Amino acid sequence: MKPTVAYSMDADGLGWIVFDDPAARANVFTAAVHADLRSALAALAASAVKAVIVMSAKEKIFIAGADLRWLSKLPDAVAVTAVSRDGQSTFAQLANFRVPVVCAIHGACAGGGYELALACHWRIASDARETAIGLPETSIGTIPGWGGTVRLPRLIGAKGALEHILKGALVSAAEARQAGLIDEIVPAPELKARARAMALKLASEGIPARPRPPSADAPMFAALRAGTVKKTRGREPAPLRAIDLIERTEMLPVEAALEQEARAFGEITAGEVCRNLIHIFFLKDGVKKLSVDAWYPTSTSPAAVRPFGKIGVVGAGVMGSGIAQWCAARGHEVVLRDVKPELVERGAAVVRGLFDEAVGRQKTSPEAAALGLARLKTTTAWEGFGDCDLVIEAIVENVAAKQQLFAELSAVVRPDCVLASNTSALPIEELTAKASHPGRTIGVHFFNPVSRMALIELVLGPQTTRETAERTLAFAKALGKSPVICRSSPGFLVTRVLFFYLNEACQLWEQGVPADALDAALREWGWPMGPMRLIDEVGVDVTDFIFGEMAHYFPQRFKTSAICRRMLDAGMKGRKNGAGSGFYSYTEGREALNPGVEKFRSAARVSMDAKALSDRLNRVMIEETKRVLDEGVLKSADDADFALLMGTGFPAFRGGLMRYAKSIGAV
Repeated sequence: MKPTVAYSMDADGLGWIVFDDPAARANVFTAAVHADLRSALAALAASAVKAVIVMSAKEKIFIAGADLRWLSKLPDAVAVTAVSRDGQSTFAQLANFRVPVVCAIHGACAGGGYELALACHWRIASDARETAIGLPETSIGTIPGWGGTVRLPRLIGAKGALEHILKGALVSAAEARQAGLIDEIVPAPELKARARAMALKLASEGIPARPRPPSADAPMFAALRAGTVKKTRGREPAPLRAIDLIERTEMLPVEAALEQEARAFGEITAGEVCRNLIHIFFLKDGVKKLSVDAWYPTSTSPAAVRPFGKIGVVGAGVMGSGIAQWCAARGHEVVLRDVKPELVERGAAVVRGLFDEAVGRQKTSPEAAALGLARLKTTTAWEGFGDCDLVIEAIVENVAAKQQLFAELSAVVRPDCVLASNTSALPIEELTAKASHPGRTIGVHFFNPVSRMALIELVLGPQTTRETAERTLAFAKALGKSPVICRSSPGFLVTRVLFFYLNEACQLWEQGVPADALDAALREWGWPMGPMRLIDEVGVDVTDFIFGEMAHYFPQRFKTSAICRRMLDAGMKGRKNGAGSGFYSYTEGREALNPGVEKFRSAARVSMDAKALSDRLNRVMIEETKRVLDEGVLKSADDADFALLMGTGFPAFRGGLMRYAKSIGAV
């Protein structure tokens, strides 16, 4: 079998080590790849080589780090520590090679791939868009384990190294050069020639001497530690372990520092949080391969999926405007409609504001924003809808109003135009009952705010055709969103499960549990926001409406709490649309319990410990998700975990709701 690492020596005496796994799209490190690299190094070490160049033959990937499936299957910390030591030993052969070693990077150079580059004596990267470099290990719950925590501080200093490691993300070649992670950037077509020239230069002049950065002081480490605790609430051990490790080892001899890294890597990577975050990594990665095959197992897929071009959006409120802006920013012509000129003007202003925000956050350029805005047209009539490929309605959550709208749309658009609803809770077949050609109808539930929430629920009605589903799935992916596919059912997944949970929290409040106690308990468990604070954020009016819908569709199980209706009647709407009071009051940037809500509580305050509260509320979510799965609304528990992670902020370090449920024996 062809090795994953090839080596050769050219007429100039330069050795070439080329990573190219013949069985995979990407190069990743496994035990076999390490063995192939050691064989290549041994062969070149025994030759008359003058210098060595390390590169990849893949088009878009240098080395994408370690094979996470391999790492996650290692049985315990002892086995993981052994893998760390093995990789460190291999890379030490590079670092201590008797002639200069140049690393030529094109494509993703992540984790173990960059640790290999760090062990080389000179690093050159292409300026291609696909070149991304760094140590993202903390994002999957671990730390660099093949020399990253040792060599990077010695290259750019402990402060710079930790800032990069704690960010847990790859950076562009330009950012990597500015931070000192690499030595040079060249145009991609010139990478190999430049690597050759540099190798010959170093062969003549010797390995460059690099001054060692000064050691960092204790206050720097303390500040990073405090900021990390605030950000993670101490729930993720890897970032803190990285800080502690580098503080202890930055001035140690390399060999002693590597041994401490290996032990820490073994303990962290074999831990529950890391295994959970690797599970989450694969859930997110699986979206790239998501298809509708499981929903249409006997149907024939079209040879090519026809992409949507022009998009119509009906409803210029917050959601409709957000959808319109996101589509226009990604190259679609968009026509945005509402019934009154002032509503359309307000929607257009929201779109402009979103483009301005994107420019301010450096998510797009002013020129790209101007082009996106130019792709948007507004109307109070139906002109411009006749040639749309897709129309998304985002009007008020009212079945009769939506039915009337879809009947009107059917008379305006082409027969092959896909008709979609952005409803968050209402069954698609009810809303589209008066639409012609029902096979072209589907749910496309964006989450608010559209510009920041990646999840889309694609909701298949009983008559939705495979072609409609495939085109809409391709559209969601092209928008850069993360779709999950559901069967039409009241509340689908996220709204149904979330609002059963919120209703239970309201019932606990009515029984005497204070709002701040409920919120503190769930935040302590790991949720980014407690249930009562979340109701204020969503809007008391929206919450009350969805409570009513859940009671309508699930009358035997959903007993609506009364508090949200009473708050609405008193003018308390939460924080939505500038409102300033709900379970909390919001004045002058300060947040405090709202004493005006207490008059609606009939019971005296009661005390429940945080664990009892989090157990009870999480159990409600688990039980409702089990019902969703039993009813076939989703195909798998992994789908549920992914959707609740992306749509509700379920704490990733827990690995997903149903994975957590399995760990406690609840499924």
